[in-house]
Amino acid sequence: MAALSSSMTISSLHSLSRYESCFLSSQFSKPLFINPSQNKPRFSISFCLKQSDRDESQIQQESVQEEEEEEYWVVTAVRSRYNEIVIVDTVSSRYLLLDSTKNVHSVINKGGQNWTGSYWDEFASLPPIIPNGPVAIYGLGGGTAARLMLELWPTMQLEGWEIDEILIEKARDYLGLSELEKPTSKGGRLCVYVDDALSPSQDVSGRYAGIIVDLFADGKVLDQLQQVPIWLELASRLMPNGRIMVNCAGIETELQNGKPQLLLDDSAGMLNSTVKILAEAFPGQVCWKRTPDTQGLNFLALTGGLPDLSDWFNKVPVRLSEAVKQWKLCE
Repeated sequence: MAALSSSMTISSLHSLSRYESCFLSSQFSKPLFINPSQNKPRFSISFCLKQSDRDESQIQQESVQEEEEEEYWVVTAVRSRYNEIVIVDTVSSRYLLLDSTKNVHSVINKGGQNWTGSYWDEFASLPPIIPNGPVAIYGLGGGTAARLMLELWPTMQLEGWEIDEILIEKARDYLGLSELEKPTSKGGRLCVYVDDALSPSQDVSGRYAGIIVDLFADGKVLDQLQQVPIWLELASRLMPNGRIMVNCAGIETELQNGKPQLLLDDSAGMLNSTVKILAEAFPGQVCWKRTPDTQGLNFLALTGGLPDLSDWFNKVPVRLSEAVKQWKLCE
């Protein structure tokens, strides 16, 4: 078996249109693995496969090969106004790849397991530390985070925002997004909005109990999110005591012997440009954490000050309890 290269792509495209075949053969000139840059540590398919049905201790004990062989099937591929969209299958999972980076933006496991072992799981820890009320997901993608949140918190009212209409169509067709738009047995559901989540709006002031921000383009956090005013505007959309949780990607690090050197001290978060701008926008009120290398080595940020970690620990599912204790206040 081999990684998804141009030759394998073409041999797998029995059901794709001539346009899609040409699109794919021009795009996959290299094996499908993540670039080691820390700009946007989303994950290659091989990385995600390592997380499936295994706990962190097992993963840490195994040697990680950069180019693990795996067989893929291309389900659909299309270019929209905003993205190059590719959905691929493996035996156990289905993945959404976007833009020229070919990194995984969403995953759905075929066995019904909604845990991913990746940063998406962290978003599901937000509900216990915010008021009752709707939660927005800016950068919905294929709905990976929403799926787990509705499983764990089935009364939640989620509003998923995604700028790409074609992406949403494909997610409904191939990633089960339409299932999340139906009410759960407890009344929770996902409402999908196709629009620019960052555009000014007159009807969202004080609307949300929480906002999850997972907005990227071309492998990087959106440029707009590197400015203080946009964060102040987003904060105005929160009800009292609401919070924003942000996927901040990674940091540029110096290479030593060809490998990135990780900074793990209490000041490391301020080396991430998005964490830094959040701390400037909300002095003394921003927390950060870094996921372990088994989960992609990216930073997350949280507004609203440091929660009571003991109380938070007791309110989240066991699988998240140790993770919430890792948050630190930006100094």
